[in-house]
Amino acid sequence: MDGYYRLRPNLYYQFGLGKIEGRRLFPSPRGAEKTQSGADMRLRLEPTFNISEEVRIKTQFDVLDNVLLGSTPSRSFPDDGFYVFDIFNDGQTSPKSAINALRDSLSVRELYGEVSTPVGLLRFGRMTANWGLGILRNDGNCLECDYGDVVDRVMFVTEPFDGFYVTPMFEFNSEGQYAYPNGQQSQPVDLSNADDSNSWVLAVARRDTPQEVKAKLDNNQGVLNYGLHFSWRNQRYASAGLYSSPPVPNPDGSVGPSQGYVRRDATLYIPDVWLRYEERDFRVEFELAAYLGQINNRAQTPADQDIPDLNQSLQVVSFGGAAVGEYRLLNGQLNLQLELGFASGDRAPGFGAYPGQQGSGSGGFTQAGDSDGPQFRCGTGGCSDSAIRNFRFNRAYRVDNILWRELIGTVTDTVYAKPTIRYSLTQGFDLFGSVIYSQAIYAESTPSFTERMLGIETNLGARYETEDGFVARVDWSVLFPLGGLQENLEENRRELATAHAIRGTLGIRF
Repeated sequence: MDGYYRLRPNLYYQFGLGKIEGRRLFPSPRGAEKTQSGADMRLRLEPTFNISEEVRIKTQFDVLDNVLLGSTPSRSFPDDGFYVFDIFNDGQTSPKSAINALRDSLSVRELYGEVSTPVGLLRFGRMTANWGLGILRNDGNCLECDYGDVVDRVMFVTEPFDGFYVTPMFEFNSEGQYAYPNGQQSQPVDLSNADDSNSWVLAVARRDTPQEVKAKLDNNQGVLNYGLHFSWRNQRYASAGLYSSPPVPNPDGSVGPSQGYVRRDATLYIPDVWLRYEERDFRVEFELAAYLGQINNRAQTPADQDIPDLNQSLQVVSFGGAAVGEYRLLNGQLNLQLELGFASGDRAPGFGAYPGQQGSGSGGFTQAGDSDGPQFRCGTGGCSDSAIRNFRFNRAYRVDNILWRELIGTVTDTVYAKPTIRYSLTQGFDLFGSVIYSQAIYAESTPSFTERMLGIETNLGARYETEDGFVARVDWSVLFPLGGLQENLEENRRELATAHAIRGTLGIRF
């Protein structure tokens, strides 16, 4: 049984950046109130069932996952009339999806089988995915993580040469509409293969185990690890409206809205290259990834797929990368680090972190000054912008604590630089600080529509960890917004305010 428990108190100040309501990048209080505070918690359980030395079942569960303390008071829906005023509430009740919360008390994150064979390792089921630095595939298993990739896959890990791994994988990305032919207790079936989205994946890597890395470094040897992760993904049709509302049973046994199929003819090629070289006193690591492909029909409903103004083809060309250099001094007590990263951008207004959001322009497309929305623009007579070029970092990969993590949502359409210093006062007790400068690739993506500089953020903190698993951490972050975050229209402009965040973490690993 492995896992952790964490409790995170947070205090945010001026996350609205002084902007007027309706133009803010973060949900913030109305009126003159500027401070938001609260605490959340999570218990992550990772039990492994060892059937034998070669066969095992691995699982991961989240209990009260990111539940905001005080968010499910005893008088939560349905209201039995025992309370009239919230002030009399004395306790909390368990979160129940669609009753008093958006998620249930318990969620199953991983469940897969693992079999060791003479020629390799077989895994099958639902599992987390991680690769390299984590800008593309990130399992989100760190103590402070919120997001993370969970995939349904079958994979086989072979080691033809010592330390050299070849891993073919098949992933079920989206199965489309399914049905229960003999009631909801029966075995579900996929209604059609036409609306499936699947990936064929091949990962080839030279990788040392953590024990091998430690042994080499202790003997003043260099450690070189590298690899290529390549995915080919396709989809012929999409089930219209299937994921736009909660699943409900239909009289014919199918589940979800039955609006028919939309011709998609989409293909993605996703290469990712990773390299890491390390010696006792320094480390250099980088990752470079891309999305390449096309969506031959952008229509959202069966009625739209044959209308020339609604079924145009879109090209996908985006790429991003990150590089980390680390130097250790004073027998590892002092750590100097520099991280550089970039994510390709798009001249369409808005960052494109959440392209499913509606822009303020006609047809739901973005216009100058929007902070997010679709990164293409099509309409009568064709497309003025038929390419999706902005690369989005995995949301579990964190660069800062305010700008990308909270205000925008993920790293995209930017270049950034992040120097960091860390000093170990004593074993288990570290002090650290960093500065992050961020600048958009295209000024058109920013709220200003004319300036590229987004902000400078400083982070200071301390972390304490004991040998028996207790972890305590505190971070103080300050964002100094720059011209790119200013509004483009004079009537919306206000003097930008400095944002502050104080984050705490109390955790127990086991």
